[in-house]
Amino acid sequence: MNDTFSFRRFGLFFKKTLLERPLQMFGLYGLALVIAFLLYAIFKTLVGFEEAQNMAFIVGLVGCGTFLASFVFNYFSANASGSSYLTIPASSLEKWLTGVLIAGVLFPGLFVVFFHFVDYFFVSSYHAGLDPKGPFYKQLYEEVNPFPLNGFVASKTYIMFLNATGAMLVGSLYFNKAAFIKVALIVSGLYIGGHLLNQFIAQAVFDKIDKALPYYCVFIPVGKEFGKVMLPDFASKAFDICMLYVMPGIFWLVSYVRLREKEF
Repeated sequence: MNDTFSFRRFGLFFKKTLLERPLQMFGLYGLALVIAFLLYAIFKTLVGFEEAQNMAFIVGLVGCGTFLASFVFNYFSANASGSSYLTIPASSLEKWLTGVLIAGVLFPGLFVVFFHFVDYFFVSSYHAGLDPKGPFYKQLYEEVNPFPLNGFVASKTYIMFLNATGAMLVGSLYFNKAAFIKVALIVSGLYIGGHLLNQFIAQAVFDKIDKALPYYCVFIPVGKEFGKVMLPDFASKAFDICMLYVMPGIFWLVSYVRLREKEF
């Protein structure tokens, strides 16, 4: 049998991982879906459909996804559980792939499907509740649309998810205690630092600015209106490729290397 990877051994280990902590594992999946549903239901009434869709999708996928990622390798929070995990007859690649599948494949796949059906239900219910004979029926109908899973907000959310979960997998292997909180503080600090740096550079280039969104655009006051200066297309695409493929790839690879280090 191959020491690095065996489909049979990997299947048995994957099944063991899911079944040995079913309440915690499937409970986190269920909690993420419930949170997304409640956020959608509450915010669509308070602030409108578009904001509710964005809030539920971002918090549900990124927030709950990173918490799940911090849980996948939390065996090392105690010496006994850590030692037991390391002595399981499965290769480090199989253990890493199990964590990747649980946090990076199964969860986002399940969440996106669930969110699509929830979104369809709420939007369809709204459309069905409109009066077809009302004077503003067409306008009200067209104001609420299904959340585009390949739109701008969704694409940026996928980038955040891949980077956040990758960072959390790495952090859970470096920090044995309170990994979620520690990694969240580090990531938040880096984001705030990047935002301030972007703001400083924008202020050095433009006389007046309203706000600067990190790495993408700068809003400039023009009278009572605002102008927007965007990154050139090539620079924006290069940054997106870096954040979508390069950075997550580094995080997920480092998590594998760190897991191997723990076994030696």
